[in-house]
Amino acid sequence: MNLRFAFKEGRSMAQTVSNSSILIVEDEWVIALDIKQHLQRLGYRIAGTANSAHKALELVTINQPDLVLMDIYLQGNTTGIVAAHQILQQFNIPVVFLTAHADESTLKEAIAVHPYGYIVKPFEEQDLSIAIQVALANHRAEQAIQQALAQEKRLNELKSQFVSIVSHEFRNPLSSLLMSLELLEEPSSLTPEQKLAHIGRSKQAIKHMAKLITDVLVVGQLEQEQFHCQPTLIDIHYFCSSLIADLESYSPTANRMVLRVEGGTTSMMYSADPHLLQHILTNLLENAIKYSPADSTVTLALQCQPNHIEFQIIDQGIGLTSQDMAKLFTPFYRGLNVGKTPGTGLGLSIVKKCVDVHGGEITVSSEINVGTTFTVIIPAVREEANTNAKSPADSHHVSEKRLAPTKFRIQN
Repeated sequence: MNLRFAFKEGRSMAQTVSNSSILIVEDEWVIALDIKQHLQRLGYRIAGTANSAHKALELVTINQPDLVLMDIYLQGNTTGIVAAHQILQQFNIPVVFLTAHADESTLKEAIAVHPYGYIVKPFEEQDLSIAIQVALANHRAEQAIQQALAQEKRLNELKSQFVSIVSHEFRNPLSSLLMSLELLEEPSSLTPEQKLAHIGRSKQAIKHMAKLITDVLVVGQLEQEQFHCQPTLIDIHYFCSSLIADLESYSPTANRMVLRVEGGTTSMMYSADPHLLQHILTNLLENAIKYSPADSTVTLALQCQPNHIEFQIIDQGIGLTSQDMAKLFTPFYRGLNVGKTPGTGLGLSIVKKCVDVHGGEITVSSEINVGTTFTVIIPAVREEANTNAKSPADSHHVSEKRLAPTKFRIQN
């Protein structure tokens, strides 16, 4: 194609340097070089130049530019319009046509692929700059709208699942609670032991429903990104030991949890978010207990490093299948081998989101009918112990949570 291409000189416009990368698709080498020089002067990065649709698609795949400047007629049998359609469909990258063809038929064909701009050569540098900025801004706005719509769809799906799971999970404990209350209305027909048993079942039903409500609220807050990491100074040893004591205080099978502290206990003061840690450890420990034999042990191994805390929750339970591992942290997903064990499928999704909010990482290893180990690493800076002065957070977690280790075992 023998085209004379030139920017109309004489007018300039102050530009803000952009970090966006642009791919130039132009079959005339001299024109492509001229465009490249002007784009660099405007502050854009060049993601490459191509003179054919094939080369353009190859560079888009490799470099993933933020925008493509596309001539309509290229070398080879494929036009720029066809290439633009492929780029928009496969990569969702905005395309601006930059061509000397302004006839009505070409324009209609180009508009049919929904480009983000159409500039007719020759043009001023200002026109090119404005077209690029408008195209990038429109693309960012479209992405934001798509993300908002996807988030709204996700929240609507969660609401629907909430209603379904809550109605199902509430039915059994409510029935159990109602039956116990009806029997307790006739105390003469029950022995003291039977009364205590019904009261115990009623308490368990209420605690189960309270836990379900808490999980639903937490998932809703996490999905709407209302949870933030708020570190405070805590004694991680006392935090873990009192957490286990609290869990075993209402567990139907007490004395099954072991706290193992590795690496000594000289200084275990860390800045971490106790609320996020509570959600993480409580859900993992409760799952370990729930899906393990009643006579087995669940271990919480605590390892304190200068810049992070490592928790390992080790059980001897039913394990996870390979299919489960792929969907492990999906809300409402439950393992294929859980059988009739009740549950909502919310616990591990809460754990994963809380770990992410805290900037940590979680890994899992498992073997069917042998057991599962969850490893959680939380970035946190160890503080030197100060016996003369304690922070309010330190005082809170030591004085209010410091329990005599009667309901759990500590192994050093």
